[in-house]
Amino acid sequence: MGEGSGLRERKKLRTRHALIEAALELFLSKGYEQTTVSEIAAAADVSTRTFFSYFASKEEVIFHNAREGADRALTVIAEAAPGERAADLLGRVVATGFAAIDMDERVSREIAPINHLTMTVPSLRARGLLLLFDVQRELAEALHRACPDELSLTEASAAVGAVIGGAKLAAFVHMSHGASPEEMMRAGRAATAFALAALRASPPASRTSGPPAP
Repeated sequence: MGEGSGLRERKKLRTRHALIEAALELFLSKGYEQTTVSEIAAAADVSTRTFFSYFASKEEVIFHNAREGADRALTVIAEAAPGERAADLLGRVVATGFAAIDMDERVSREIAPINHLTMTVPSLRARGLLLLFDVQRELAEALHRACPDELSLTEASAAVGAVIGGAKLAAFVHMSHGASPEEMMRAGRAATAFALAALRASPPASRTSGPPAP
């Protein structure tokens, strides 16, 4: 029973990966708006019904890793060591995220096409910005809960925006200048290192700013 369950899960994972790869290839060659769900399903050798058992829409294919990455970061913050500084905690969040990319060749291959589509397709750009805002809000609230004596909610929001938002922006700016995926990753890492160094060097600000933690 356990072996059968494992085989089913591996088959489902292969199908999911096949749908993602087929979708990205079609989006890049044919255009995001011009590609239909039925074409993605056919390219992955599955039915349209099967596509919808994995993804609610074409848009969900593009952002399929967003929730996983957010949950990974939130787990790191939730497991903060007693007295751990916010900058060190955010450093671990970033390191864990980059490590997850480095260890998964499939995810590494997806970064460039997904970033390209997110920046060039208006509907995807809007969804990407909304997701980024939502994730940063969750992280800021979690960071404040983990380090309430060090950072106010306002400061935690600024720290997350600088570290996480800075990495995203640096990668996208370099992409717009023709950078390779490897160069984009280096830019993201450099941006986070810069933001973390600034955070470590900054004295705590007033604790009276911002609303109380939820």
